[in-house]
Amino acid sequence: MKYQPIDRNLFSKNRKNFMAQMKPSSLAVFNSNDIYPISADSTMPFEQHRDIFYLSGVDQEESILVLFPDCPKEKHREILFLKETNEHIAVWEGEKLTKEAALASSGIKTVYWLKDLEKIMFEIMTQSDTVYINTNEHYRANVETETREDRFTKWLTAKYPAHSVAKSNPILQRLRSVKDKTEINLIQRACNITEKGFRRILGFVKPGVMEYEIEAEFIHEFLRSRSKGFAYTPIVASGNNANVLHYIENNQECQAGDLILMDVGAEYANYKSDMSRTIPVSGRFTPRQKEVYNAVNRVKNEATKMLVPGTDWAEYHVEVGKLMTSELIGLKLIDKTDVKNEDPDWPAYKKYFMHGTSHHMGLDTHDYGILTEPMQANMVFTVEPGIYIPAEGFGIRLEDDVVIQESGEPFNLMRNIPIEADEIEELMN
Repeated sequence: MKYQPIDRNLFSKNRKNFMAQMKPSSLAVFNSNDIYPISADSTMPFEQHRDIFYLSGVDQEESILVLFPDCPKEKHREILFLKETNEHIAVWEGEKLTKEAALASSGIKTVYWLKDLEKIMFEIMTQSDTVYINTNEHYRANVETETREDRFTKWLTAKYPAHSVAKSNPILQRLRSVKDKTEINLIQRACNITEKGFRRILGFVKPGVMEYEIEAEFIHEFLRSRSKGFAYTPIVASGNNANVLHYIENNQECQAGDLILMDVGAEYANYKSDMSRTIPVSGRFTPRQKEVYNAVNRVKNEATKMLVPGTDWAEYHVEVGKLMTSELIGLKLIDKTDVKNEDPDWPAYKKYFMHGTSHHMGLDTHDYGILTEPMQANMVFTVEPGIYIPAEGFGIRLEDDVVIQESGEPFNLMRNIPIEADEIEELMN
């Protein structure tokens, strides 16, 4: 891994918190992701399943974690199963985790090779009544591929049909949404790497550069800072491309007088950052561009103040809509008649600001979190309002990542990334 070792106490604490919410006489199982094939012998880069990483720190394929807090045998209360390593594998694929290395990174003392899985599982399943399976119940999930976790669940429930089945996901949704101090520091590191990339491109952008050249400048800075790359597919959208919310082609030339909307973030140690900035290709905003830019920035700043413990996610978005409505009236994009006659299910402001303002962030860019439950201290949220005006040839989105505090305004993890229009112009010139 490119990232520096993480204190294994984080993973021990995460397991302890998870096991405290399990039913009596139950065990839970978590699998690594597959390495997904492309064609011939080509594969996609491996990405670890966030849940097994959250609970163990293990960051390699063909790994299984079993938690059984009530197991009669103390050594089987936490078990890791790993792909057996040897000298041949080390030469051809690189060194895999040894049992000693797995203990060092996870804090789990009992480590078996996968060849022992069925034997050990039979023993501990006879000692338990309930098995927790790990299903993906994220509100944005839309999965067509059968995962390694899915296949394991089929096998386990078929082999042991008399066991009760419970779900890990509701426990993980709540645990993962509230970040440990170590996790916040890792997200901060990802944000700091993103800052380096952004400052790099401020001196690089000029009329005639290609969107993909800007993308290349970001990835250069990310990789040299121990990131393995982008936290998500980057958006580098110049001119009217910014009005396509998920524009990812990044293949157009940046024209003088246009704006570039960049939605880009680095990952670090599997933790994510999520930044949006909009800058002028020529180094100066036009008066109209700056007027809209400052309106978006005001909405972002006021929306940020609302992210406090107890806030309801749905009500928060209603209040942000009111802020945006006021700004759009000021920009003469809508008027009071539009507001008076609006459809409550699709308010007038949605014509120019059609997406949500905030989402949880952490190990996933759109991280775990139950949106019907009040916000809590140490949750990390994005704040990302935008105004998109196809008729005027530009769109603007500004986005920071913030940590909800026990009291007072949230802590901005992107506080050092330039955002004020005047500062952007100064740095570009």
